[in-house]
Amino acid sequence: MAPSPEYERLHDEAQVDELDDDVSVSNSEPRQSTSNFSWLEYSIFLLLGIAMLWAWNMFLAAAPYFHHRFRSSEWASTHFQPSILTVSTVTNLGSVIVLAKSQRNASYEGRISLSLVINMAVFTLLAFSVLATNASVGAYFFFLMVMVFGASLATGINQNGVFAYVSRFGREEYVQAIMAGQGVAGVLPCIVQIISVLAVPEKKQGPPGTGEQESPKSAFAYFITASLISAVTSISFFYLVRRQSRRGPKLVPDNEAEPDLTGHKTVGLWVLFRKLHWMALAIFLCFALTMVFPVFAAEIESVRDPASAPRLFQPAIFIPLAFLIWNLGDLLGRVSVLIPSLSLTHYPWALFVIAVSRIIVIPLYFLCNVHGNGAVVNSDAFYLAVQFLFGITNGYLGSSCMMGAGQWVAVEEREAAGGFMTLMLVGGLTVGSLLSFLAASA
Repeated sequence: MAPSPEYERLHDEAQVDELDDDVSVSNSEPRQSTSNFSWLEYSIFLLLGIAMLWAWNMFLAAAPYFHHRFRSSEWASTHFQPSILTVSTVTNLGSVIVLAKSQRNASYEGRISLSLVINMAVFTLLAFSVLATNASVGAYFFFLMVMVFGASLATGINQNGVFAYVSRFGREEYVQAIMAGQGVAGVLPCIVQIISVLAVPEKKQGPPGTGEQESPKSAFAYFITASLISAVTSISFFYLVRRQSRRGPKLVPDNEAEPDLTGHKTVGLWVLFRKLHWMALAIFLCFALTMVFPVFAAEIESVRDPASAPRLFQPAIFIPLAFLIWNLGDLLGRVSVLIPSLSLTHYPWALFVIAVSRIIVIPLYFLCNVHGNGAVVNSDAFYLAVQFLFGITNGYLGSSCMMGAGQWVAVEEREAAGGFMTLMLVGGLTVGSLLSFLAASA
């Protein structure tokens, strides 16, 4: 990989635009610091990325089990998924807003550790809740919403802490590792879901409760796996913190003094937006549009006749296959930013243009077999190609924006910039989740 350009301190006061008493803004070249790359540190940040979204993907993987638990109540079985979506996005957004504004003297290491502990507690409780088979629908619904609140709060705390903490290292590759880990957390549950369906002989599939995905054993495995992932991540992160306490990350070149980050300089959100507006808007639009993907993925069916089509093209497998193709594209997009020639972090306006252009995917979805009403383009390959394109642009934009933000702020502002970009990302997800109801009714 080509060496990154070094951060250059400003000496000419004419280059500085004072926005407030706390922050000075440079309008010069993007800045980048150098530090020694470590595959061990990269792997730990990859694991942190996996843990960040693994919990959420476990809720998606366990959806058939929840449907089975709520089968006796039409209202609960119909509304538990929208309820999970609403509680999770509102909680996540609220937590990152509060944390983004709570910068001074913040312990980002403490926030990360706290989030992992909360996740372990939440998913251990969920795992053992499968034994409470006699619980009423109302009681379990309330319990599930409390667990979703806890997991979403942990995700918000984790996102704020991890993206702020990684900014200390001055390595874009570590940010990419986090984003790649999120992609892995999306791919693996899809594979597990497909395998769990294929593991059940076709003749045995039928009424709710007969499928492997609906069994308490599968649900217990989903939930306890999330707890184990959080536990392993917590141990790995503790090792990383101890490692860095003995050898702090190098944030500036040898001929410059290390900035003092112990006070966590407070930077206004508007100040950060003025510096990062193209990337902030790009990541907001990217994830707002991305939230229509689950709606269409759940409603688009194969163009083949379900009665005679192979199992691969039947809804029980074709729908998770579409999720898998999207997530594979997303993962590839997150990994592709490691190739220097593909990076656009020095041209943030170009990232914004790509984010806006992704809206073309929505009319492409309507050319497919939505609700089984027939397709304008009578091809499953076309539909899966659209999913892959949507996924790869999501991964590329998300990683590019999160990685590139640190280049456009001063070294001592990087932690705040990481929290701010996380806020824009979650804000996009929240707005997109609300707009997705329009797509669902279209």
